[in-house]
Parts: sequence; structure tokens; C-alpha cells
Amino acid sequence: MAAGSLPELELSFHKFAIHGDTKATGQDMTGKNFVKLCKDCKVIDGKNITSTDVDIVFTKVKAKSARVITYEEFKQALKELARKRFKNLGEDEALDAVYTLIAGKEPVLVGVTKAAKAGAVDRLTDSSKFTGSHRERFDESGKGRGRAGREDLVENTGFVAAYKGVGTYDEKVKGSK
Repeated sequence: MAAGSLPELELSFHKFAIHGDTKATGQDMTGKNFVKLCKDCKVIDGKNITSTDVDIVFTKVKAKSARVITYEEFKQALKELARKRFKNLGEDEALDAVYTLIAGKEPVLVGVTKAAKAGAVDRLTDSSKFTGSHRERFDESGKGRGRAGREDLVENTGFVAAYKGVGTYDEKVKGSK
């Protein structure tokens, strides 16, 4: 193994060890992060090595009751995986090849949520296109009416709900005399 890439390998170990965990110290790595490292660095190729193989090796090298592996256990796990990943190479060359895949790499952020496109948001929140009872939640300018738009506020006028002739009783009575 080239002496220059061992510090890079350790640096990659620390970067993946703290990935996604605010309390992680970088001294040990969880199984989830070990699988992520193997996927991101192309150790898992889908033919010779799968994520199941990586899980098995992780369980094999860690201490019985531990849930994490140290850097030394990490190197042991890579030795196990190197034999399977590069079957046609000798043990040392296979280990060098795996170290080369990992050295200097960082966790890849795939599928990070991005802000929604403004056009779609504008179209979906345009209150002028709302129909039915939803239309009543907004005034003419498109500003929300708050509670008045969401709830049926009770008016204690003595008339039935949705009665349009409120205040016309006196006119009708006066007009009939």
C-alpha cells in the first residue's frame, strides 16, 4: 500500500463516520455509514459485492456488543471485501485497489431536497383559480381572510343561515299597508 494514501483513507473514514450524525466524533463508524461509504466509493459493484455482503462483513469485524467499528476494524473489513471484489488480483493488490477506490472520497449527497419550481408553486397558490368554498377563503386581492375564510361565523340576527333578505322586513311590512 502506498504510504501517501493511508492518511487519505483515514480522512475518508472520518468524513463518512460523521456523515448524517451531529453527535458523531469520527472515531468510529455505524453500519449504515459503512454501507454508504461502500456504495459511494464503488466498492459495492452489484456482482461480486452487494450491500448484504457489506453488512455481513461489518457484523463480522465489529466487537460482539458494539454497534460501530473503529478505524482498525474498518481496515480489517476492507481486507475481507477486497478478496471478494478483486478475485483476480493477489491479496495485497486487491487491498491496494480497494484503498484507491476509497482514499480521499467524501459522502455524496444524492436526493437532497431542492426548492420547488416557482412556476408550479405560483400556479397552485393562485387564489383567482380557486372554486367553490375555497374561493371564499380569499379576498379580491388574493390575500387570505384568515379565520373568517375558514369557519362559518355565526351571526345571531334571528334569520336562517344564507338568508339574503336580511333587513328587508320593515320595508315589506310598511309596503303592504
